[in-house]
Amino acid sequence: MISVDKIRTDLNQAVKAKDADKVSTLRMLLAALHNAEIEKKGGLESQDVLRVLKQEAKKRQESIEAYRKGGRPELADKETSELKIIKAYLPQEMGEEEIRQAVKAVLAEAKGDFGQAMKLAMVRLAGKADGAVVARIVKQEL
Repeated sequence: MISVDKIRTDLNQAVKAKDADKVSTLRMLLAALHNAEIEKKGGLESQDVLRVLKQEAKKRQESIEAYRKGGRPELADKETSELKIIKAYLPQEMGEEEIRQAVKAVLAEAKGDFGQAMKLAMVRLAGKADGAVVARIVKQEL
């Protein structure tokens, strides 16, 4: 799993390489992780780091959509480059077919109940799949 130390090491390398985009993005990530650490009142575990990284990626994705709707492609491009850097630290997500197979297995247990199916699916696919994709596939399979 990803650690704060890895991000710090990559930040130092980016500073030496004078990669301004990566430096600013990694500093923002470290600030978000530091805030999460303060909020938790203790050290962060790997799942906490993963949660913060996913939150930051989601913020970037939402910003990209908003900037594109608002006719601001230059800001959308900046957010896209930040999202790309953040995604490098996230584990590879499952493909749709893999998610569909897992959902089919869960639906047998959930007996056609959407809420129960989502709950079971998200427990099994935590960190491996986007919740919106899982919800869409569960709706299709029901």
